[in-house]
Amino acid sequence: MVRGGCFLWKQRMKWLPGAMLCVTLTCAAALPLSARRQESKLPADLPNPLRFANGKPVKSARQWPRRRAQLLRLFTRQMYGRMPPRPPHEQFEVYSRDPHALGGLATRTQAFILLNGHRNGSRIDLLLYTPNGVKRPPVILGMNFWGNETINADPGIRISKRWIGAHSNPWVNLSCVRNHRATAACRGINASQWPVKMILRNGYALATFYRRDLDRDRKHEYAKSIRSDYPGLHKGGDDFATIGAWAWGMSRALDFLQNDPAVNGRRVVAFGWSRLGKAAIWAGATDQRFAAVISNESGAGGAKLFHYPHGQTIASLNTEFPYWFCRNFHRYNGDDAHLPFDQNEVLALIAPRPLYVASAIDDHVSSPVGEFLAARAVTPVYRLLGKTGLPTTVWPPVNHPVIGRVSYHVRSGGHGVTDFDWEQYMRFCNRYVK
Repeated sequence: MVRGGCFLWKQRMKWLPGAMLCVTLTCAAALPLSARRQESKLPADLPNPLRFANGKPVKSARQWPRRRAQLLRLFTRQMYGRMPPRPPHEQFEVYSRDPHALGGLATRTQAFILLNGHRNGSRIDLLLYTPNGVKRPPVILGMNFWGNETINADPGIRISKRWIGAHSNPWVNLSCVRNHRATAACRGINASQWPVKMILRNGYALATFYRRDLDRDRKHEYAKSIRSDYPGLHKGGDDFATIGAWAWGMSRALDFLQNDPAVNGRRVVAFGWSRLGKAAIWAGATDQRFAAVISNESGAGGAKLFHYPHGQTIASLNTEFPYWFCRNFHRYNGDDAHLPFDQNEVLALIAPRPLYVASAIDDHVSSPVGEFLAARAVTPVYRLLGKTGLPTTVWPPVNHPVIGRVSYHVRSGGHGVTDFDWEQYMRFCNRYVK
């Protein structure tokens, strides 16, 4: 159990009956196998993706598409909300291409995805690095938190003109922001989470865009969101919400990548960290064109089980971020343990495509054990579909990745993205995406 940042392991010791041993999560790598097995028990009442809505079991891979359709409707109506189709007038405008970027390592392409067919309408500003000398490489696609210019100090990256919050946070120093707009001093301030050269040298292209191209990610900012372009979807309890808007935007970026002959648009991996990890999971769930999904500490509403009663709750999500999920989801505030669906069923919508779920041991809000349990609980779906799923039933020690069709690791440290994380993602992609 996780209480107040402490991992509590109850063990009746022969030499000290009834003793309680408290081991901090940062020391979890030293936990004996018996303790990790105890943490690896699935909640008894966890919803089963391999049962139809009428309670009958899914017995074969041939039956899975029907069950998958049920789950997709369920999560659309009750949690993530509806999304519009691909815009009929969507266009792409490449406004910059440099084949000698990053000292000749890559070709840097920058393009507007014109969602309404014209520059004055809603648009995504996509940054794409393609490794030189690699024919049609697969692509890692992920949104960034603070603007394209923040992922690398490359002076050729267009500085975003979107609104940016200037509040302090533990990941970047936003003192470069003036009047809620980025300046040249913002270049590369988030580069530690985006090892661009590592990704390129492993033979992958990297594509990214700023989350606020689509949604300001703030209360009462509906009018400044892509959601306001679709007022009909704002009606009802299954309204177009922010996580859905981000996931939809990732599909629009995928539209561009599948139209670009320089990359392999059939081998695009949806990547996301934190709230953007929630969006990457929903993008992979709703758009089967994504070849694989990587969730980095996506937590509640992402990879973490709500039935595991630790970490962020439904009520805290819907109170702090009432626009992330549809209005129907607010009905479940306080009912985490009795929720009639859970995130292992969202992950099942990704099966049998490769899936990586990653945690950090000090990230109590995202709940490492809750994320592991979801990865474990989705494995029967992969097996039904002829794949192996997660190759362990026991929560692994810290910094000991388990690489399979469903992969998992819990690393040392807190909420963030590190080189260690990316090294594991490269191993995973080398095995299952290339």
